[in-house]
Amino acid sequence: MGSSTGDLVTRVQPAHRFDHHALFRFAADNISGFPTDPSQFKVSQFGHGQSNPTFLIEVGSGSSSKRYVLRKKPPGKLLQSAHAVEREFQVLQALGEHTQVPVPKVFCLCTDPTVIGTAFYIMEFMEGRIFIDPKLPNVAPERRSAIYRATAKALSSLHSADVDAIGLEKYGRRGNYCKRQIDRWFKQYLASTSEGKPERNPKMFELVDWLRKSIPAEDSTGATSGLVHGDFRIDNLVFHPSEDRVIGIIDWELSTLGNQMCDVAYSCMHYIVNVQLDKEHVSEGLETTGIPEGMLSMPEFLLEYCSASGKPWPAANWKFYVAFSLFRAASIYTGVYNRWLMGNASAGERARNTGAQANELVETALAYIARENVLPEQPPSVQRDVGSSYESLVDGSGRFIPNKKVLELRQKLIKFMETHIYPMESEFSKLAQSDMRWTVHPEEEKLKEMAKREGLWNLFVPVDSAARARRELAGTENNHNIWGKSFDQLFGEGLTNLEYGYLCEIMGRSVWAPQVFNCGAPDTGNMEVILRYGNKEQISEWLIPLLEGKIRSGFAMTEPQVASSDATNIECSIRRQGDSYVINGTKWWTSGAMDPRCRVLILMGKTDFNAPKHKQQSMILVDMQTPGIRVKRPLTVFGFDDAPHGHAEISFENVVVPGKNILLGEGRGFEIAQVILQLIHRFRAYSNRESIDCIYRSLAMFVISG
Repeated sequence: MGSSTGDLVTRVQPAHRFDHHALFRFAADNISGFPTDPSQFKVSQFGHGQSNPTFLIEVGSGSSSKRYVLRKKPPGKLLQSAHAVEREFQVLQALGEHTQVPVPKVFCLCTDPTVIGTAFYIMEFMEGRIFIDPKLPNVAPERRSAIYRATAKALSSLHSADVDAIGLEKYGRRGNYCKRQIDRWFKQYLASTSEGKPERNPKMFELVDWLRKSIPAEDSTGATSGLVHGDFRIDNLVFHPSEDRVIGIIDWELSTLGNQMCDVAYSCMHYIVNVQLDKEHVSEGLETTGIPEGMLSMPEFLLEYCSASGKPWPAANWKFYVAFSLFRAASIYTGVYNRWLMGNASAGERARNTGAQANELVETALAYIARENVLPEQPPSVQRDVGSSYESLVDGSGRFIPNKKVLELRQKLIKFMETHIYPMESEFSKLAQSDMRWTVHPEEEKLKEMAKREGLWNLFVPVDSAARARRELAGTENNHNIWGKSFDQLFGEGLTNLEYGYLCEIMGRSVWAPQVFNCGAPDTGNMEVILRYGNKEQISEWLIPLLEGKIRSGFAMTEPQVASSDATNIECSIRRQGDSYVINGTKWWTSGAMDPRCRVLILMGKTDFNAPKHKQQSMILVDMQTPGIRVKRPLTVFGFDDAPHGHAEISFENVVVPGKNILLGEGRGFEIAQVILQLIHRFRAYSNRESIDCIYRSLAMFVISG
């Protein structure tokens, strides 16, 4: 549950104290119904993240009391055009009187600094809930999606306001918003980092240069223009005390007319990065750490907004808008840090970390720009491959439901499981606990052939990855002999990740089932890497046999001497030597390496120990039969060796691998791993527990932090 709005207050900070008597006299003269002879007049300060200091006024007599909210400019010398409470009052008044946009009612504006030291305005106090943490802890999973849908609806409502009809036609210039905002915030950044102030970050100049060159055409045309909140996020919303609906959008300091997609991207920042004033550093967002149960993923949230507002899917320019939001946040945090140094930051001592956080936001923006894919080309409900006939459906509540094709596959899977898998589970288990544990049960290969004939093979292959692999292999279909069926059927059934989730629910009911359908770990993750990043030769040599089920694979990243969950720590070397690479190191918990059918490893090591931290790592395909590879022993996980699949400790001594086996290029290993990590969290968002069990086993070895 969220924090009650009345519980977010504390004592007024010394730097923000003002004359309470002067405030009382002004309020009594300018607010209708304000008590004129109260026995109680108390002022406390809201402690949660306002650039403009915000206060709770409690006034009354006996058991009867009223509450109001005051927002004022911070004291001291301010940057030009910042903290314009007059504009906040203007937009709140226009929206409150002429629209259904949920905003608090404003009562009066004071521009005379002699009253309490700065300009201020007074508005109604809204009794409700504010969710400080976007992960919504202590909120039931089934209510999280409702809260996020309400958030998307509130943003759509704001963006639907007719500014010309409500007197805000001159509230700002509509065209070239991003260009002007980049110039404005960069100027503010420079002003906050001039001589005697925080040190300037050279990478901020690099980020600004990229932004200026990448402004979308829609920004100059005004195609996405309208009212912009400027700081729209879930903790700037007041929700009804008991219902999952927004009753107030607050903190309008940065509002203007401009490009509304900037609001949309900023509302998604918690998916990209986690910033908390009381933390020393920023951390990874929900896309990396995992979407909490019941919460909408970023594509799902964007779909809710686009559906409510009638806006097109933003994939084409999403990278720019996210990078712009991170840039602006970095500029703001630099200004906050400068004010903290001067002693007048509204967040008080919590603002001491904002200088370091600003620089980390710049790093995050540059890393996001470097990513190949940041958003699906189509929204989740209509994502499709060219020439395919499937289409995901959405019911009246916005929930995804299986389409006809998925339902048919699901029924075939259920029948196959009941007829062939469940009756054999005890036999598979006996073999896995016998002296022959590292051999393959002959019935497994028979079941694989049956699954192929039933069209229940390689169901995991994502439609977009399949399309990419087909393009790479164009014209080579006749070079492969595929169990009497067409080359095209090698790439599964053309499913999206969401659709595959419904089938994983069935496969995940048996630990033995995924391999029968060629959807088992670690092959699915390895095949996905080659599907997405392999060249024509790598696909032909290694991916095709894996897709056919003729061989299996392993993934080698974890090492015994370092914390390998952070891939920047790994020590295994991949040294260039002429047309080859020479590998030296030790890996353990190499998933799949104990399987007698394992023929290829994807190994993660370092090609350049002196490169930037996240450019040192590379991934390379290694033939298990290469001299110098020694499988030393199987390892257990929670006491289980998972035979015949297994997790091996392997040593690599001067293992010579062809240079053509490098994936994507030197220094791209960390990048590949991060993309696969995103797939895990996408699956988490779309699938129930059984689905996650199956998929996570397939991809968990690719979880890379840092």
